[in-house]
Amino acid sequence: MTEKRYLKWYNKIGYGSGDIGGNVVYAFLTFFVMIYLTDTIGLNPGIIGTLMAVAKIFDGISDVIFGSLIDKTHTKMGKARPWMLWPYFGCGVCLFAIFAIPTSWGQVAQYAFFFIFYVMLNAGFYTANNIAYSALTALVTKNENERVQLGSLRFVFAFITSTIIQAVTFGLVAHFGNDAAAWRIVALIYVIIGIISNTISVLSLKELPEEENETKKETDAPAEKYSLREAAGLLIKNKYYLLILGVYLLTQLYSAFTGVGTYYMTYVLGDANLLGKFATALNIPMIIGLLLVPTVVAKLGGMYRINYSGYAVATLARVLVIVAAYLGSVPMMLAFTAVASLGMCPLQGDLNAVIASASDYTYLTTGKRIDGTMYSCTSLGVKLGGGLGTAVSGWLLAASGFIQGGAAVQPDSVITMLNVMYLWLPAIFCGLVTFLLTQLNVEKANKQVLASRKV
Repeated sequence: MTEKRYLKWYNKIGYGSGDIGGNVVYAFLTFFVMIYLTDTIGLNPGIIGTLMAVAKIFDGISDVIFGSLIDKTHTKMGKARPWMLWPYFGCGVCLFAIFAIPTSWGQVAQYAFFFIFYVMLNAGFYTANNIAYSALTALVTKNENERVQLGSLRFVFAFITSTIIQAVTFGLVAHFGNDAAAWRIVALIYVIIGIISNTISVLSLKELPEEENETKKETDAPAEKYSLREAAGLLIKNKYYLLILGVYLLTQLYSAFTGVGTYYMTYVLGDANLLGKFATALNIPMIIGLLLVPTVVAKLGGMYRINYSGYAVATLARVLVIVAAYLGSVPMMLAFTAVASLGMCPLQGDLNAVIASASDYTYLTTGKRIDGTMYSCTSLGVKLGGGLGTAVSGWLLAASGFIQGGAAVQPDSVITMLNVMYLWLPAIFCGLVTFLLTQLNVEKANKQVLASRKV
């Protein structure tokens, strides 16, 4: 029997385009906020790292709160779409402010200015928008293959956006004067693009009626009401949620440390423009692979095997990137970066569907639907991993003796540290993700629960 389809092609494209807005925020911050703060504003990377780490405390609290609020929302637009639409305008204001720190202020005021808007962005507006966006996967379709397609298209747009931002940002900043005012102009351009794409994405989708989105248990018992504390308890009891949270944390740490590529290209390889080439090597294979993921998953009959096998390949390729770097071969580094990216693409494409399956597992075993709270793992993992990675990067740079203010040459200790951060740590994170994925067979668990009911 053919599984019911819920979405047209334009709904899927519209959903995917929402990650243009998400990556206008995420990629711009990940790859450029630190070098903007240290080389243009002249702030200390260690202090910046500490402020980012403190900000993560607020992030950790806000994720579950917004997830629970989405679960309890009932509007004509649905549960998640209002939370995706309106908070993004706040994202735009905060992103612009972070890249518009007044240069005439003293450093204490500059640190405070950055911290306030960084917390507002990450713990508030971006959290609400991103959790709602992720939760839509489970709210607009119950078709698992469509969920995989949505995840794949989402990350296609994400990696295209990330590639473009990494490739053109330094050039745009140079074009507008290569100073603080230039960063403000570039930030404003990205904010406008983000608002337009996010709004289009919201308007292109329609959530299923709540009565249709609630799959009845055999007993037809009504779903119990639950508090935020109870929802958190349900998440902790779901081992697949914890595994997914770990995967997100590690993959975002990976991204954060590859994000020091702005420093690695500038101070180790001696050419900041190489960042665009490495971004292309990283993202183009990912985009191609993501387009194939739904077909491959459908043919294999599941996501489990392709996910951990792909990451095993990625781990080996990242080790070879290290070898190529010490051999001094940039072309080999680019080639193995591309192979690693191809290995990662299955998980990138179907992770939202894996989360949806984990949410189904909670429902099948407890009778409680907590899609919004479950999808808080997306934002929580992204922000904890990405924020912690960026923070630790700042600490390590400061500890190694990094000279702030745009120095032409850095000490040998900084060069050694950049090699550790950009080469060794990403390979280690890949290996850890591979291990977690070998334990993440939630599809099998759901089938076993359903089979046990029929006995």
